[in-house]
Amino acid sequence: MTKPQAERTAILVAGAVITILTIGAFWLSYAHLATVAQSHGMANSPERRWAWPGTIDLFILAGEVLMFRAALRRITDWWAVGLTVAGSLGSISLNVAGVGVGAPVLDYIVAAVPPSAALLAFGALMRQVHTLVLDQPQHTEPTPAAEPVTVEREAAPQPVEVPALEPQPEAAPVPEPKPMSAGPVVPPALLDHAQRIADTHRTTTGAPIDTETLRARLGLPPALAEAITAQLA
Repeated sequence: MTKPQAERTAILVAGAVITILTIGAFWLSYAHLATVAQSHGMANSPERRWAWPGTIDLFILAGEVLMFRAALRRITDWWAVGLTVAGSLGSISLNVAGVGVGAPVLDYIVAAVPPSAALLAFGALMRQVHTLVLDQPQHTEPTPAAEPVTVEREAAPQPVEVPALEPQPEAAPVPEPKPMSAGPVVPPALLDHAQRIADTHRTTTGAPIDTETLRARLGLPPALAEAITAQLA
């Protein structure tokens, strides 16, 4: 037997012993609570006497089952924990209180042992269940191997023969136009002054002013006087 097998066997045996201990302690606690119910108003109804402890101890059983389910799912169910703790504390308290006042100390201990043992035994049982669940390997689905992908290469394009172009006759050179000589530039102020002189001359003589008269009045070169005369209205 290998070490893991021996550990698993030990856990299973311990779980079986703890389960028997839990059942025995639960039965002793249940029976004592039935006796307490008989002594406090339920002596004439055996059915009610034996049903009454279930209102306490069955909370323990429900909590234990829910905690077992939570252990299998690897989660913590706090509702289950609360039910188990509430039922266990209630069972212990009522078992001890049912002994009565003024009884020997050992009587209280005897009454408290079964519910306490049930609580501790079930805690040990849940620990073993957690150990078994955590030791099991997780089964994961194998990832399918990727199929090889073949890439087809396209054939290299065939070279296309381009026919030789026939030489085109050279075009005759276009003669560049000769730049036109620009006339003298007339300043706007000078043109306005010449316009006033021309207007006065027209008013006085009734004829437009000529180039020579304008050149004599302004003292301008002939070319500039011609350019101004051409621009006068």
